[in-house]
Amino acid sequence: MSGKLSMLAPDWWDYTTLDDALLNDAAKLTPKDMLELSREGFEVVFYDTIEDFYLAEALEYIKAWKQASTDNHVGICGPIGPTEQLPLVARIVNELQLDLSNAHFWGMDEWYVDGKEIDPTHPLSFEKADRDLCFNRIDPKLRMPETNLHFPKADTSQYIRSWESGIRCAIMQGGQGDVKHWAFNDPVKREGKYKDASPTPEEYRKLSTRVVDLHPLTCMQNARTSSGGVVTGVPTQAITVGPIQTWKAEKVSIWHAGTHDNPFGQRLTALMISKRIEDSSVPMSLLASHPNVQFNYYRGGIGVCETEMH
Repeated sequence: MSGKLSMLAPDWWDYTTLDDALLNDAAKLTPKDMLELSREGFEVVFYDTIEDFYLAEALEYIKAWKQASTDNHVGICGPIGPTEQLPLVARIVNELQLDLSNAHFWGMDEWYVDGKEIDPTHPLSFEKADRDLCFNRIDPKLRMPETNLHFPKADTSQYIRSWESGIRCAIMQGGQGDVKHWAFNDPVKREGKYKDASPTPEEYRKLSTRVVDLHPLTCMQNARTSSGGVVTGVPTQAITVGPIQTWKAEKVSIWHAGTHDNPFGQRLTALMISKRIEDSSVPMSLLASHPNVQFNYYRGGIGVCETEMH
């Protein structure tokens, strides 16, 4: 029997294919309810000011990198979206004179155009954003070697090997998109073996770093957040870190500023992870099986799931 059709893109799986009762339960959650979703292995944290929110995100970089030593290389995997933490990271490194010789960084994802990763000089390049907003701002004598910067490429082999080389990933950060992804781990198309049912959580968690087709909702969101709504200028494919690499991270830390996903989405994934309701139509929900996940919320961005006319 075929599953419920998406209201947003009938040729795809996404959160609108879930049972309405679950969606309605998520919409009813108050901020107090959200805090109470914390359980062993899943913590919900609120920040009262946007300054505290982004500073806390930046400090995760510092906490990870301070663990690094000659015989213990340690890194963090970070997103583009949010980006406001990145200049703060550079400033803190410079102020503390933190030597990053043994520290590492993994980019989460990158656009894929015409059979290759987008050029790092392109305005939309995630690598360019990481370098411009953070790494190029760090004092040259403190910077990590170029070999310690790992950005995903169309040929994913070197990037995947970096995750298997003995480097500890202390933290994987992420934002949450409208389609409820982390990185570009989007729901899949409704075709072939997945025409009538989305991949099982077990199937989805076996995915590695790869090239993916982006859900139409992801394309629309990135047009809104990165190109003034010009959706025709946004690529429809990307390279993304996979669940296999995500489960190598000791902690997954997701940052909800209220500028990417909406009040409903911020509630839905927290509910599903807390209650261990896993469904690959909501890829973020699969983090329910990761042993150490933290959801970070800016209190002013949580919003409400009520009728508001604008």
